[in-house]
Amino acid sequence: MLLHLRLTVPRDVSDAVVELLRHDDRSANLTLSRGASLSPEGDLVECDVARELAGEVIGRLKALGLHESGGIVVTTPTSTPFAAARRLERVAPGDPDDAVIWDSVIENCWAASRPTVSYYLFFVLASLLAAIAVITDSSVLVIGAMVVGPEFGTVAAVATGLVFARHRLTGRALRLLLSGVVVSVVVVALLSLLGGLTGLITPEMVTRPRPQTGFIWHPDSWSFIVALIAGAAGVLAMTTARANAMVGVFISVTTIPAVGNLGLAIGVWTPSEIGGSAAQLAVNISGMVLAGVVVLVLQRLLWVRTLRAADRLFARGGPRPSDGGGGEVSAERRRAP
Repeated sequence: MLLHLRLTVPRDVSDAVVELLRHDDRSANLTLSRGASLSPEGDLVECDVARELAGEVIGRLKALGLHESGGIVVTTPTSTPFAAARRLERVAPGDPDDAVIWDSVIENCWAASRPTVSYYLFFVLASLLAAIAVITDSSVLVIGAMVVGPEFGTVAAVATGLVFARHRLTGRALRLLLSGVVVSVVVVALLSLLGGLTGLITPEMVTRPRPQTGFIWHPDSWSFIVALIAGAAGVLAMTTARANAMVGVFISVTTIPAVGNLGLAIGVWTPSEIGGSAAQLAVNISGMVLAGVVVLVLQRLLWVRTLRAADRLFARGGPRPSDGGGGEVSAERRRAP
């Protein structure tokens, strides 16, 4: 799997950038358009790199100051049916599905922590589905609410900000997450109050035995264990671009159902479920953040060694990329974000 780099390069660093990228074991389809960049004034450089090496290459480009003086755009080609692409994939360390590009992870977390109208709408709609699931005791609607909820990306952003000491990212993600909870609880509570006044909802609908949805407001040790596992799986899926695994994470943790049940319990005023829902919400969020922090720390410390061991275990030990002087790329370079 290759990634495409589109670089707008000031003239004073253009030669250094080209020299960095022109080695056969590092890039393919390297092109240079002199004077093509108008802002900043300079050159346009494009190339394809193996996903496994993208983090190292971006780290070296940032060491040249390109992220401050120029531009770095990373895209994923839909198909690369040419021989040089296969050669790059053979010499790159590890497997592309296991590669972690820390700059992309951090950028995605910044995007996930940005307040948008759609974020709040999805949060509210998911919470409303969860509230209806409680009223009808429908496990199907609980699952639907979990999938619709947008909160996991924000939780992952909190963990990423903590690990990388990006305090602004942590603060922004926490504010977005808490405001999403507050807005959703208020909306569900007001609609529940209106439903109670019209007779559509009664307190008995909420307090009666609910074998399919009672777990939403009954936190226990298993709730925390599930939150830990789901948080670890979600962060691992996020860092390795395994989007298909995220659906399983969404339907494993009862964060959104707890928000819906909390708003409903406030609207019809059932104090016992208010406390239980709030506790479930706290258990889920804290468990996912804790697991996310642990996974990110372990990845930063051990991921390169793990991929090397996997190469030996799965007999993928082909040629290694050189550093331009015939030596193997150091673990420190590969680890550099």
